[in-house]
Amino acid sequence: MSQTAADDIRPCVLVVEDDEKVAGAIGEGLGRNGYVVQRAATGDEGLRMALQGALDAIVLDLMLPGCDGLEILDALRRRGDWTPVLILTARDDLSDRLRGLDGGADDYLVKPFAFPELLARLRAIVRRGVATNDTRFGLADLVVDAVTRRAVRGRRELRLTPREFDLLLYLLRHAGTVVSREMLARDVWQEANRGTSLDNVIDVHLVRLRRKVDQDAAVRLIHTVRGLGFVLQEAPA
Repeated sequence: MSQTAADDIRPCVLVVEDDEKVAGAIGEGLGRNGYVVQRAATGDEGLRMALQGALDAIVLDLMLPGCDGLEILDALRRRGDWTPVLILTARDDLSDRLRGLDGGADDYLVKPFAFPELLARLRAIVRRGVATNDTRFGLADLVVDAVTRRAVRGRRELRLTPREFDLLLYLLRHAGTVVSREMLARDVWQEANRGTSLDNVIDVHLVRLRRKVDQDAAVRLIHTVRGLGFVLQEAPA
């Protein structure tokens, strides 16, 4: 097989990062792990390359010369481009993380980070990006249709309440990534500023959802990660 043919089946990732050392390390590491890597050192260049499309994922720094990472993200989402985006930020500030996630990012990573963690998070969002289409999502023998709001595990249709369906869809959109109770309160219940904690309510819903999704299944998909939250994946958490 020619190099061109081999590249055609390798996932293509755009790395938008102005720190040459960081960008080089990410690009080299991704290249060793089977990715085709494109690089941009400014926000304007990154936006131009991102808008050209044909990408499987984007690793996007927030602080960039020219337009910043959030402006790039906003431009993509406004065009209906839902290429998976992993945001890099030098500040572990909740408001920055929320701005990125609310703007349509799939995940974020705080600098400095370990490359294996970046690789794991990137793999997760790339898998989510290759759903059967924009409205149907799947993992193992679980298939969820966001339009018809139908969920099937193997040959068994899941009888879910509206809240359980929203919760399952959210976990599936974030498959392979740990989802915190705070994220669920904000994005599923949309009550991030509630005076009392929703932790108990969320835990009860997760117990019921897990029972419906994983009952009689050889492989459990919904896992609790002690002290962190929940994750939807085939392997034990």
